[in-house]
Amino acid sequence: MEEKKGKLFLCATPIGNLDDITLRVLNTLKEVDLIAAEDTRHSIKLLNHFDIKTPMTSYHEFNKVEKARYLVEQMQEGINVALITDAGTPGISDPGEELVKQCYEAGIELTSLPGPAACITALTLSGLATRRFCFEAFLPADKKEKQWILEELKDETRTIVIYEAPHRLVRTLEELSGALGNRRITICRELTKKFETAFRTTFEDALKTYEDEAPKGECVIVVEGKSIQERKEEKSRAAREMSMEEHMELYVGQGMDRKEAMRMVARDRGISKREVYQYLLKTDYRL
Repeated sequence: MEEKKGKLFLCATPIGNLDDITLRVLNTLKEVDLIAAEDTRHSIKLLNHFDIKTPMTSYHEFNKVEKARYLVEQMQEGINVALITDAGTPGISDPGEELVKQCYEAGIELTSLPGPAACITALTLSGLATRRFCFEAFLPADKKEKQWILEELKDETRTIVIYEAPHRLVRTLEELSGALGNRRITICRELTKKFETAFRTTFEDALKTYEDEAPKGECVIVVEGKSIQERKEEKSRAAREMSMEEHMELYVGQGMDRKEAMRMVARDRGISKREVYQYLLKTDYRL
């Protein structure tokens, strides 16, 4: 008879206020056989606070691939494992995603126990639109990759959520302002802690503030997206600068058939599909 496999529990832990831990997470951390922690020195404080005696092992960015294999092997032998990070929900901008991937590949059952996440806490606190948003975590250190992402964010119409450390905050605000223009933002810091603040401002005003006041505490920057109307107007202007043939080739080159390309061209230019068709007929464009 095949032995029963263990299970992985992704356990969200407080991002500042220990009272935010859930009863389900507490019970799970007490009941599993092993806790994989991003930083055991940090997590032991949490476990001691709640009198949890479960054994711990380290699982972090620099050992995530090999250690994930080990943890999967343990679960294949029937060991139940809880994964926790320094704070927040495992798998969000941390090495947890590697372990999740390997569990799926190995057929290990897993579940995620809901709880604190700095990105969601900041978004709901920001006063900016919450229906549509994108999460960028920390911008990459590589200059080329960062520039590529900033170019992509320039036309983003969803609210943008970005993490940043206090010593890099000013530089990141300058880079975002240069790429996106002077947008409304909310800078959330020390979330759920005694000195929690949500600084509703703009890029320009924030940079003026930090000329005299050094940023403190881990920060989440929530940035207003470009308005949909502004984005439509920009696309319409760009379309008018192209010939109809160039516009068609833009979409055909993306793999669209000509019928769909005509529909997209008509939408971009604010005209009917029939008008596009009639124009292309006159120019002997291959339809």
